[in-house]
Amino acid sequence: MQPLNIYEAVGGEKAWRRIVEHFYDKVAQDETLRPMYPADLEESKEHLALFLMQYWGGPNTYSQGRGHPRLRMRHLPFAIGRAERDAWMRHMNAAVRAEKLPAEIEAALLQYFERTATFMMNR
Repeated sequence: MQPLNIYEAVGGEKAWRRIVEHFYDKVAQDETLRPMYPADLEESKEHLALFLMQYWGGPNTYSQGRGHPRLRMRHLPFAIGRAERDAWMRHMNAAVRAEKLPAEIEAALLQYFERTATFMMNR
């Protein structure tokens, strides 16, 4: 029997979309992060959901539509310092924790987000 990947262990597409929706509900109200996003958050939500699903073992729809993720390059136009990184992490931590995932899955996600958010800092 083959073990589940993280995409499946989280709960598949519906769970990933809930995480992204929860995250963006907080971003929409955040005075530090909101100015970095377009007026309509729907496209941003879709990109993040597809990226996360692909990264964690789901379908490769993100790359089919947008090519290589190139995270650092895509985020370079935005001034991301400690305040922006910390706000982003606060909202993503809350979104992940809201799913009430098994401890080892939650830890893997939060470790990844911690590393990635820090890597995105450019100020």
